[in-house]
Amino acid sequence: MTTRDARAPLLARLAGLLADETRAACLLALLDGRAWTAGELARHAGVAASTLSEHLGKLVAGGLLAEERQGRHRYVRLADARVAQLVEDLAAQVAPDAVAAPRGLRASSVGSALARGRTCYDHLAGRLGIAVTDALTARGLLLQETGFALTRAGLRWFDGAGIALDRTGRRPLARACLDWTERRPHLAGVAGAALCRHAFDSGWCERIGSERAVRVTASGERALNELLGVDRAALR
Repeated sequence: MTTRDARAPLLARLAGLLADETRAACLLALLDGRAWTAGELARHAGVAASTLSEHLGKLVAGGLLAEERQGRHRYVRLADARVAQLVEDLAAQVAPDAVAAPRGLRASSVGSALARGRTCYDHLAGRLGIAVTDALTARGLLLQETGFALTRAGLRWFDGAGIALDRTGRRPLARACLDWTERRPHLAGVAGAALCRHAFDSGWCERIGSERAVRVTASGERALNELLGVDRAALR
């Protein structure tokens, strides 16, 4: 008689948490890496605040979300990078042609902006993320043959660009994350997060709208072209 894997009930519980459209909408929204109030998520998901509160309670109890309170407001965010990776990887399995076409000009514009450039939790994604990843690879700074790995030249490049890499944690230095719009991997991990943070801090990128969409500024175009040879046309 075989013994059931002890992880089976844990996996079933996780699948149950994800198997709800409202909870899935909240997790996808939180991939922007920011903390949202319960009210903001309720409006985003199109449900009553009381309904959303019940869903958030389940996600927090299940370890997918972390919460904190500031005065009257309850803020929630993804628990950590592993949860973000799980959500993004699952979302990437949904083929673009299986998703309903956006209705209306605004929805279409938001979709185009997200495809052009966005944050994927704490790193860059969309055509912007792919362009940066390809540039790092073409210059011999990033290897993609057997998973993502920074080369010695790549480590020197990050150091020379003033982008500090925290190597004290358990998170991989470089990780491939499948881009759900481009269907190709972009750079995640410590290096991807550090590069994204530096891009915002340096004014290379800025957020647009209430979604995860970002755009590259004029100074960002110059910097990425000078540092990595990224074609400016690929950033627009």
